[in-house]
Amino acid sequence: MRFIVYGAGAVGGVVGGRLAEHGHDVVLIARGAHAEAMRRSGLTIESPETTVAVDVPVATHPSELELGPDDVVLLAMKSQDTHGALLALRAAAPPRLPVVCLQNGVENERAALRLFPQVYGINVMCPAGHLEPGVVQAYSSPLSGILDLGRYPSGVDETSEAVAAALSASTFVSEARADIMRWKHAKLLMNLRNAVQALCGRAAARGPLGELVRAEGVACLEAAGIEFVSTEEDRSRRGDLLRIGPIGDRERPGGSSWQSLERRTGAIESDYLNGEIVLLGRRHGVPTPANALFQQLAAEAARAKAAPGSLAPEELLERLRERTA
Repeated sequence: MRFIVYGAGAVGGVVGGRLAEHGHDVVLIARGAHAEAMRRSGLTIESPETTVAVDVPVATHPSELELGPDDVVLLAMKSQDTHGALLALRAAAPPRLPVVCLQNGVENERAALRLFPQVYGINVMCPAGHLEPGVVQAYSSPLSGILDLGRYPSGVDETSEAVAAALSASTFVSEARADIMRWKHAKLLMNLRNAVQALCGRAAARGPLGELVRAEGVACLEAAGIEFVSTEEDRSRRGDLLRIGPIGDRERPGGSSWQSLERRTGAIESDYLNGEIVLLGRRHGVPTPANALFQQLAAEAARAKAAPGSLAPEELLERLRERTA
């Protein structure tokens, strides 16, 4: 089995790098300066305990690869880039290529299934970072993350078991689960705070604004009849497996949306996180003022290439009070 990691940023870089480090056949697909740096000097993976450089083949587009029956693609780009990536992949890949969505949100699997019959979802619990070309950070050690997966929309098969086994041998904990979307919808509820953190800081994500976006999310999932694992079930699965620590003198600065603003990428994933809840709310008659506000403001901040943490949480709480008065 060869792993094609399509989108070798923070999570994709850590997962692909760890797989390659532990003897698996891996190719990374990346863009721009990041791809150039990895081709020149390999991929550097920093963690609280070690720093390793992994020499791994790098492509910039699926058309550069000869994809065959032993390949598995791990999609790891942000959700706003999934549609274009899938079209590029379809043009280069055999039709029954297994596509594994190593991504946050719940829309990627649906988009992939439109083009490929063999689709899988991974519930990503992998505190990772990527701010410098050629370098990624794995902030949990010695285990890099929890990556349970299953077939979409449900089920377990030989491919999901094989991918789980490879991940489990490469510093991750991974189980094949028939109900993977229950887990991914619970992770969606967690990820609703990403925009809050990116715009207002870590403390705000843990405060009233974070609680508001999550409460709207729960209400929308329940109204839509979508099952998700409980907080207790999620905590039990995590246990003390993720041990997050500083890398040198650097604490983990922020999550994926924070990193998008910090890197001034011009795009952010809020349309597929907070926007998923807004969509469900509109379909099922559930008000979602907090998620709609953060979806809008995150997109505006990304377009303006604003620095993370540039908005005051008190001001946004007041705006929400005015909207719901």
